[in-house]
Amino acid sequence: MDVSKGFQIERPNIFVAWGITEAELVEALRETDLRRITDGYFVIDCVSLGGLSHKLGFHFNPRVAGRLNELEFFGTNSPDNASSFQAFQEHLEATFGQATTTVPGEEGFFSYTWLFDGGYVLHCVQERFGPAEYVRIRRGKPHSLSLP
Repeated sequence: MDVSKGFQIERPNIFVAWGITEAELVEALRETDLRRITDGYFVIDCVSLGGLSHKLGFHFNPRVAGRLNELEFFGTNSPDNASSFQAFQEHLEATFGQATTTVPGEEGFFSYTWLFDGGYVLHCVQERFGPAEYVRIRRGKPHSLSLP
């Protein structure tokens, strides 16, 4: 999958382009369970990455006229971090190939990054009131990532 222009969701079947506005996203997903969490952040239950069911968060950057600049993946319904991490990693590799970089990470998990024209995919575990898995696709440079 070439994510330099956007991201393909399998169910619902929609291509979400980078730079889309909040209003355009709401209109495109009007017949789904899209939920507004807060200003600039929406979540949907979906299937992507080659058949993986998960939640997908849409982050809009207010500094760039409210345009989509980050996707956040979570909630595979796996019983633990290890199972979820393995499921995401298998689907990420099947979709994007081998990671560009793999480095030791936190909590005994590796940190994987895939670079693409204009952005990157990140899969890691961070300590945040307990270990938390992060799967993000973001426009920009990897060093600009700020995890919540």
